[in-house]
Amino acid sequence: MDLAGQYEGPQSLVERPKSVSAAFEGSEDIAAARDLARDFLESLQAVHGLPVSKRVMGMVQLVVSELVTNSRKYAPGPCLLTLEVSGGAVEVTVWDSSTTLPLVLAPDPTRVGQHGLEIVMAVCRSFEVHREPVGKRIKIAIVLADDPGGDPAGRQMI
Repeated sequence: MDLAGQYEGPQSLVERPKSVSAAFEGSEDIAAARDLARDFLESLQAVHGLPVSKRVMGMVQLVVSELVTNSRKYAPGPCLLTLEVSGGAVEVTVWDSSTTLPLVLAPDPTRVGQHGLEIVMAVCRSFEVHREPVGKRIKIAIVLADDPGGDPAGRQMI
């Protein structure tokens, strides 16, 4: 695992983006990716005083695990995981070298396996996939604070 925190000059903690990135090359790194997510969220609470519910802590780790697992399973070479706080949410971005876009299957309770992206999409406020000049980038957002009367994923009702 190659870990790189971002520092962009002398800004206040409020203005400076809070983020962490790491590269993963082996399937054994999936647990390290979950640990990175947990440590990042714990630092948001302890150092920056941002609210992170236990539910959000679990969901982010689940999403990181699913996205990094898919990347390691279907793309050659390393993947890059970035976690960043923006707009009251943690954004999880995974880049890998495969240009093949993920196939999101329709819900099917009789299907064994291949429910990962279905679960990811159910718990996220947003889900984006972009082809890059090399590979693809998947970006999701999960709201940090629980909204007792709102949608658990933080999506706005239209």
